[in-house]
Amino acid sequence: MYQAKIAVRGLVEFIFRSGDISGGDGFSKEAMQEGARIHKKIQGRMGSNYVSEVPLKYDVIKPDFVLTIEGRADGIITDENGVTIDEIKGVYKKLDTLEQPIYVHKAQAMCYAYMHSLNEELSEIDVQLTYCNLDTEEIKYFKEHFTFEQLKSWFHELVDAYCVWTQFEVDNRRLRNDTIENLEFPFVYRAGQRDMVASVYLAMKRKQTMYVQAPTGIGKTMATVFPSIKAMGEGYGEKLFYLTAKTIARGVAVDAFETLRKQGLHFRSVLITAKEKICPLDVMECDPEKCPYAKGHFDRINDAVFDCITHEQNITREVLLAYANKHMVCPFEMGLDVSLFVDGIICDYNYVFDPRVKLRRYFAEGAKGEFLFLVDEAHNLVERASAMYSAAIYKEDFLLMRRLLMPYHAKLGKLLGACNKELLAYKKICDSEKGYVVMTDISDLYLKLLRLLAHMESFMEESKEIKALQPHKEEILEFYFKISQFVNIYELIDESYEIYAEQINDTSFMLKLYCVHPANNLSQCIEKGNATIFFSATMLPITYYKELLHNQEEDYAIYIPSPFPRENRGLFAGIDVSSRYKARGPVQYEKMARYLDIMVQSKRGNYMAFFPSYKMLQDVYEAAMRLGLLSDVEVLCQTSHLTEEEREAFLSRFRENQEPVIGFCILGGIFSEGIDLAGERLIGAAIIGTGLPMVCNEREIQQHFFEERDGEGFLYAYLYPGMNKVQQAAGRVVRTMEDKGIILLLDDRFVTQQVVDTFPAEWADYKIVRLDTVRHELAQFWNRISDQ
Repeated sequence: MYQAKIAVRGLVEFIFRSGDISGGDGFSKEAMQEGARIHKKIQGRMGSNYVSEVPLKYDVIKPDFVLTIEGRADGIITDENGVTIDEIKGVYKKLDTLEQPIYVHKAQAMCYAYMHSLNEELSEIDVQLTYCNLDTEEIKYFKEHFTFEQLKSWFHELVDAYCVWTQFEVDNRRLRNDTIENLEFPFVYRAGQRDMVASVYLAMKRKQTMYVQAPTGIGKTMATVFPSIKAMGEGYGEKLFYLTAKTIARGVAVDAFETLRKQGLHFRSVLITAKEKICPLDVMECDPEKCPYAKGHFDRINDAVFDCITHEQNITREVLLAYANKHMVCPFEMGLDVSLFVDGIICDYNYVFDPRVKLRRYFAEGAKGEFLFLVDEAHNLVERASAMYSAAIYKEDFLLMRRLLMPYHAKLGKLLGACNKELLAYKKICDSEKGYVVMTDISDLYLKLLRLLAHMESFMEESKEIKALQPHKEEILEFYFKISQFVNIYELIDESYEIYAEQINDTSFMLKLYCVHPANNLSQCIEKGNATIFFSATMLPITYYKELLHNQEEDYAIYIPSPFPRENRGLFAGIDVSSRYKARGPVQYEKMARYLDIMVQSKRGNYMAFFPSYKMLQDVYEAAMRLGLLSDVEVLCQTSHLTEEEREAFLSRFRENQEPVIGFCILGGIFSEGIDLAGERLIGAAIIGTGLPMVCNEREIQQHFFEERDGEGFLYAYLYPGMNKVQQAAGRVVRTMEDKGIILLLDDRFVTQQVVDTFPAEWADYKIVRLDTVRHELAQFWNRISDQ
């Protein structure tokens, strides 16, 4: 029989939620720590007739399932007047504005009252709501008397309303598993694909973490999705998360699920789109006075969700927008709620890993579920995770806020000044030569920031009436969130972090909590599920990714060899050219331009050239134009900050049987991975340089960290991230069994042993060329291809 669980708080918040979407309700998540403190303080003051933190549970038994409702009453008072359930709520709201208890708080207490009355066979009981202002510690009580029969009738009505949703889940799960049983792989297996499918299934079955290095074009998405769904059908997981770094990969996952549905699979999935990309308004403003979708959202959301999940299986952005418009609810928030009742969730990494935006309904502290994680293009997660678990504050922001808020809140102004004073002290010890200093202890600042946060919370509630501050509302809120994020990240600090202060420029001073080694933080999320598959076409060396993503000895990795004929791809390393910073100049740029000219002349078609920076891209372009090179092709230059439409327009120029083009692109940019230009749309690529990240203070800190840790500072900080970009760019050329093309690696460092050691096995056949030999080698390659 299906076993379902829900917390009392979750139950009442789901069924009884109402009103607008609004960030200013006085009960923000930032009050939770202070709330826990005030709970203990109030409980500690009570007498011997007060029992705190009493666990309570109730089982709802239905023909198809058992629903367990459980929670913990803050306190139960037993005296000569009878029994009272006490529910304590810490708030920043002024208590004189609270005329009656918030209904979901009262409902939570009523659930505990019913459970306790049932257990103790009580005919009547009192319910007390104890509200405490977290700033002043002022207390206000609301008390109400109930008979057991009143509570029983009310509670069973509540349970019946929720059981409709549970029955839906049970019916959906049964139908899903029935259709999985006979589900077959929808295509003829490509070389290596069957091995990948079998390995993924075993990892799911054994509840393991696995890394898969598999070449582009073998069908990694279906080779992970299909076995994961088969594992779900056999009870090894209940919800599948497909995590990506880029929008295009999410579309591939949506298509994979839809392909399996056409084979008869019943599987409901939702694509979670970023709030700003799904907002139906021209300007996103989550204010009920300005957004009709936010106004009364919670009054309508349950009807909207039930309508959607009972009529749709492939719940995309367009589907969410349609139902959001039908019911006038926020499509982003609706997507999050819909995710509770689907089998698969397709989303960005941050919805699982980022402490700022992760889906707390799944990944809150202490939560765990039957989750399966598929992490696509996992090579991107290392730097993304480092950024997710880092935070920074800026000294100048404190001065600005102090000037802005001091006239309205002297205490707040004083606290802002105290924080600024701490930062000023750090600034004075900052190394003027290096421009930064690594800190060992900032606990004094942390305590001041905690006090500042507490006062800002109450001030933001009160300042709604201060007209002079209304134009600065977003500015104040953004500052508050930055401080809140910094404090939250500080609480994660361990040996994986470096804390450093840096003088950015004459007017900006930064203090940063830098997560150098994100594995510990990622692991806490990964361990909330059953199994995780990290997969990519470029995860070499695998030891680097294993250490930085999970760092568990029992994890294992598989390498799927490329099935593509090596003779269809020519790999050449030009060793008489350098992109080293000290070597850059007209001589090297002219050499690069001549290499590119010889490449495009070797065979008519479309090419790309990848550069380490926009400046070098422009310098080589100007050298080519000055020398009269690349005259047989149209040269397209990538510019910064391309819109989605401009990106698509750029790629649309790479057509078969049209005028040939060469795209000058940025290595590691939007065109160096995640794009698919199969066949004659792209027949060659030149990669200038080894992709090493720009030298900066943070990279130097990272290098020192890993040098101290395992003696591989340069490799971890520079070489491995750089060569990953090279391999991704090279992967644009050969993407199917029929594709034929050339790859030019232009830098003398490509033949050094340190770099060659990072090459995939398929690159063992690279050939060394120079400007005076490359034309002959390319001609030989294309002649051999034409003779096949």
